[in-house]
Amino acid sequence: MNSSIRTFFPGLLLICLVCRGQEPFLTDRLAKVRDDLASRGTKALLIIADGRTRLEWYVPGASATTKHYTASLAKALVGGTSLLVAAADGRIRPEQRAAEFIPGWSEDSRKRSITIRQLATHTSGLEDAEQNRIPHAQLTGWKGDFWKRDPDPFTIAIRAPVLFEPGTSYHYSNPGMAALAWAVTASLQRTPHPDIRTLLRERVFRRIGISDDEWSIGYGAAYEVNGLSLWANWGGGSFTPRAVTRIGEWMMNKGRWGREQPVPERFVESALRYAGTALPARDRDRYAPATVLGWYTNIDRVWPALPPDAFAGAGAGHQLLLVVPSLRLIVVRNGAALEPRDQFWTAAYKQVFEPVVAALRDPLRPLAAPYPPSSVIRGVTFDSEIIRRAIGSDNWPITWAADDHLYAAWGDGWGFEPLLPQKLSLGLSRVEGTPSEFRGINIRSASLEQTGDGPAGPKASGIISVDGILYMWVRNVENAQLLWSEDNGQHWTWGFKLTESFGSPTFLNFGRDNRGARDEYVYTYSQDGPSAYNCDNSIVLARCHKTGLRDRQAWEYFTGTGWSRAIEARKAVFVFPDNCQRTDAVYNSGLKRYLLTVAYGHNGGWGIYDAPEPWGPWTTAFHTEYWGLGQSHGYRIPSKWISEDGRTLALVFSGLIYNTVSYDAFCVRRMRLHTR
Repeated sequence: MNSSIRTFFPGLLLICLVCRGQEPFLTDRLAKVRDDLASRGTKALLIIADGRTRLEWYVPGASATTKHYTASLAKALVGGTSLLVAAADGRIRPEQRAAEFIPGWSEDSRKRSITIRQLATHTSGLEDAEQNRIPHAQLTGWKGDFWKRDPDPFTIAIRAPVLFEPGTSYHYSNPGMAALAWAVTASLQRTPHPDIRTLLRERVFRRIGISDDEWSIGYGAAYEVNGLSLWANWGGGSFTPRAVTRIGEWMMNKGRWGREQPVPERFVESALRYAGTALPARDRDRYAPATVLGWYTNIDRVWPALPPDAFAGAGAGHQLLLVVPSLRLIVVRNGAALEPRDQFWTAAYKQVFEPVVAALRDPLRPLAAPYPPSSVIRGVTFDSEIIRRAIGSDNWPITWAADDHLYAAWGDGWGFEPLLPQKLSLGLSRVEGTPSEFRGINIRSASLEQTGDGPAGPKASGIISVDGILYMWVRNVENAQLLWSEDNGQHWTWGFKLTESFGSPTFLNFGRDNRGARDEYVYTYSQDGPSAYNCDNSIVLARCHKTGLRDRQAWEYFTGTGWSRAIEARKAVFVFPDNCQRTDAVYNSGLKRYLLTVAYGHNGGWGIYDAPEPWGPWTTAFHTEYWGLGQSHGYRIPSKWISEDGRTLALVFSGLIYNTVSYDAFCVRRMRLHTR
């Protein structure tokens, strides 16, 4: 359970069909939501939280076995899911050119550059087959033929005009999804599942308990075109609400279903990760979300009552699937269109998403800081200005080296400008200057650089300079591995690995080249778990004499009362159940306090904690459930940028996109500590 769950779902009980066995206030709240939606043409409403059905309601004449049309909800259930499975099987890649699969596109000056991701996020530029809200049956020309599926919609779709340079804008496009179906199907040839329907049925639906009579797709028929059996992925589906919730739950569980894992976790994460694609215009519909691969995402908190990890599928008539992993919440709504019809997402958010979350929220129990207020630091303020460099790269563990420069490692990007030609999961840069005036210089090193997105790529989690030598912890390699460089990052030696706990270790940094250290030891913190992608219950601490850093047997682990060479003897140095993920530490010599930054996940919740010793006792200098910048993470305080009195500092962090601004970058924000 993470911080968002604590905020919204403390101690809730079941509600199932007739709301038996539940606290009365919750029954009443959900009943009001149900009654309101029933008055607005809703035919089915299914709400699941924490793996249990809290409300399942159907209009008279309908039941759990009644299939309902999906309209464009099929873009997620069919289009997004089939693309996900094909990508996981190595048949297709989001950044791949669609022209590799679609005939004739390689000869078209614009279509040749369209990527699979652009088709799946409505940023390809392909014109939609809609016109001035005219009913489909009344449309003429190629747009009318597309909806009449005459002779087939796929040939029409791939010939649709391109309105703008692909990737530069957002334009909802049904033909774009049809082109995606063509590309995915072409990628499946010479496999056991050569069409989308077979792929979904065998690889996912049957394996997660969806029977064949619970769903249909593609207007009930495939089109044989160019040797391919093509199924519509933009509409034409019918699913029972329970089948829809199972797909939502499977996505929420990152591709796992019980002991089954039809698709590896990292591919589901990648499918739902916002990649900086163009956003829809929000002047007419202010709650219109960003797009990912076939789905919609709340990454920039456009739905303010929901956490940024919420994602959804949606179709005409407000056929809705909402999934909020951090709340363990799934909502399915079927029925007639909600009002106002010309503000689709405003209606969905205001009449479904927000009321459901509000009904399940306990406003009396916000997430409290785990430690009492600091007796030294009474508050923290941040400058409004945020300087961003190296757009597209994240992570940024940082240290003050002997040459008086900062050295920062980055991941999943191209480094500082001028950007590298290849995207790296691990790269290194030197940062020169002040928090207000700095420049980054990429350091090329064949012995360091790694590739691979997300958990598949080795990434730095901590870096320190000691006696002129750079040491780096690299995660995603059987927990973590120690590296070192004796020439300021030009060449690296890969040393021992940790295989228990310490999934995201970082160093405690002191001054320049670690001058001013409290003793001859080098200290390392980490969340107490094997993965940097989970939220653990606590943080653990290790140390090693600086002369023995390269020897795994020389490391000691804090036991609560002393130190032990046995890692299994470790005890927590910091405890915040379900809220410890990725940390960093620095000594503030001006205030004579150790500062520990702790991320509570990737949803913008984090804190700064201070203590007189590296092991505590900790007090709270700063704590927030949501910082207001979307999914920010990687909070670092470079020791070089701490003023002599310890009160003026700079924070380095990264994140994704918020309100069209990319924080997936080397972000610097000045901050001030107010002392007592």
